[in-house]
Amino acid sequence: MRTRRTLAAVIATAALAGLGLTGAATATATAATAQGSHSYVTPSECRQGGGTPAINEEGNYCKGGTHNGEKVD
Repeated sequence: MRTRRTLAAVIATAALAGLGLTGAATATATAATAQGSHSYVTPSECRQGGGTPAINEEGNYCKGGTHNGEKVD
């Protein structure tokens, strides 16, 4: 009986550890994707995020807010 409880505890711990590793890997992959790719936003999305669509010699970008530095299309 004691062996069963110990075995159940070991299996439960391993299962929870596996879920933790999977969640960490997913969060890392999501952060890498979001950071590495440039997306396009509309002028209204830029404004809604608290920014201002700005035109400069390099192109149209959202200045400030949550979409700071993203291209405006």
